[in-house]
Amino acid sequence: MGEAMGRYQAAREPAPETMWAWPLYGAGLDNLGRNHRPVRLPVPMPGPYQLLARIDAVGLCFSDVKLIRAGGDHPRLYGRDLAADPTIVGHEVSLTVVEVGERLGHRFRIGQRFVVQADIYYHGVNLAYGYMLRGGLAQYSLLGEEVLNGDAGCYLIPIQADVGYAEAALTEPWACIEASYRIRYRCGLKEGGTALFLVPGDGVEYRLGGDGCPATVLLSQVPQTLEAFLRQRWEGKGTVFVVVEGRDAAVVGRRETQGNGLDDIVLLGPTSPSRIEALASCLASGGVLNLVSPVPDQVQAEPTKAGRVPLDVGRIHYDDIKIVGCRGPDIAEGYRANTRAELRPGGRAWFLGAGGPMGQMQVQRALEMPDGPRAVLASNLRSGRIESLARRFGPYAEQRGIEFVCLTREEVGDEVYFSGIERLAGKGGFDDIVVLAPSARAVEEAAPYLAEGGVMNMFAGMPRGTLAQVNLGKLLARKACIIGSSGSTIEDLEYTLRKAERGELRPNGSVAAVAGIEGVWEGMQGVAEGRFPGKVVIYPQVEGLGLTPLDELHHVLPQVAEKLEDGIWTREAEEELLGGRWARP
Repeated sequence: MGEAMGRYQAAREPAPETMWAWPLYGAGLDNLGRNHRPVRLPVPMPGPYQLLARIDAVGLCFSDVKLIRAGGDHPRLYGRDLAADPTIVGHEVSLTVVEVGERLGHRFRIGQRFVVQADIYYHGVNLAYGYMLRGGLAQYSLLGEEVLNGDAGCYLIPIQADVGYAEAALTEPWACIEASYRIRYRCGLKEGGTALFLVPGDGVEYRLGGDGCPATVLLSQVPQTLEAFLRQRWEGKGTVFVVVEGRDAAVVGRRETQGNGLDDIVLLGPTSPSRIEALASCLASGGVLNLVSPVPDQVQAEPTKAGRVPLDVGRIHYDDIKIVGCRGPDIAEGYRANTRAELRPGGRAWFLGAGGPMGQMQVQRALEMPDGPRAVLASNLRSGRIESLARRFGPYAEQRGIEFVCLTREEVGDEVYFSGIERLAGKGGFDDIVVLAPSARAVEEAAPYLAEGGVMNMFAGMPRGTLAQVNLGKLLARKACIIGSSGSTIEDLEYTLRKAERGELRPNGSVAAVAGIEGVWEGMQGVAEGRFPGKVVIYPQVEGLGLTPLDELHHVLPQVAEKLEDGIWTREAEEELLGGRWARP
């Protein structure tokens, strides 16, 4: 490490009086900064319970674009008047403490490095960093009580000294990916929840194994034998039973939960797709709809009399609901049928809509897993960005013996596209399908390719109410499932950061372009237009470097370009950049 980089890491030099920043003054990209340029602002002074942090690296995210487009109408800004009180965007941040408030000396010191868990709650209110709280697209940031003593504790996660600034910042989006494989589904009814048992009538003697004692149980058309069994099991534990007669069970369920929804709905026997759709809409966040076959020894090929059921894939992603099924007579079998979230070792994985930054990161993760899939398909509808995946990771996949195929549907045509899918799926189908395209049609086309025990991961966020027509009977008969998750927690971010520190994850592999503080506007425009196959990383302390794709870096900074490894960003390239170009106070 050179002397200049050593001084930078130590962060001992005093902060300047002013800094460059990109305030957002209203809706639209033209309201970011002034005349597409950063603004000179005073560097804030920390109070007794505050920290002043130097922003070292920021990843640009499409969520930033959504915020910029919406302005004060964005739901996380609560109608804020940005013209009078501008915010600063940027939530994928790594930073260094440069000043410590006089009452925080026992907790923090100058030179400490952190990443920020941006989804901050303070006294029950969401004050996300880079939204309500001014974020990282500035050279310095003031961190107060909301960040240091929020509802979940401190939202700063410490970084080891040898981890690069960009790779640390990018653990935030990587944590969302890791979180989607760390989903833990319960294997029984929710403890202390509200459950509805609905039995149209079939005369089967059902039983219920496993754990989970609901606080409230609603009974609709339930046979006396099952009702007696449930009462015997739970009544002595304080469970309240409500018999629903001649009324809409869903309406009663909403009333009993004050509109929050039901945690469990157990449907025993056949019903119509419209009934399943209606019941699923009554689930609470994290709720489970369990469809149990009326015939114990019959494979549940059609639990609904009709194959295609409209599934709200938006709720699966954002609200973590799940629809399960089993043959019976043990009702709990449905909960235990498929609780896998991680990619199947040695399996076949299809990443649908893989051309964007998050898609490329998903594919990179699959290819680099120590015990990952043996065949990986990356497909996209129309973007040519997916070609960079083949260039960057094709040789690596070949070295590891992984069959790696990239397909762009509009380029090859439907016939070649679907024949390629069928060839890679083989006779058994895909063990994992990760949907990165916000399209119900994509879900409908992909679901039939799920293998026995397969998992479809709804990673793309679609609005709640987005319905995909899926043959649920066949899906449940194969013990396949559709899961989803949104965002990440402090635990997810810390887990991801530790993986990067151990070398088990390479966030730098997702860097597509870099820029200094002046390159923010063009970088945001590039993200909005989908110009880059990976992430744009801003180094706010660097001045005089416009937006530069890595494959053009040799024209601008040849000494930095020499430090790339097979075209991939490295810690050594970052050190070369910062050591020579950071703006001294």
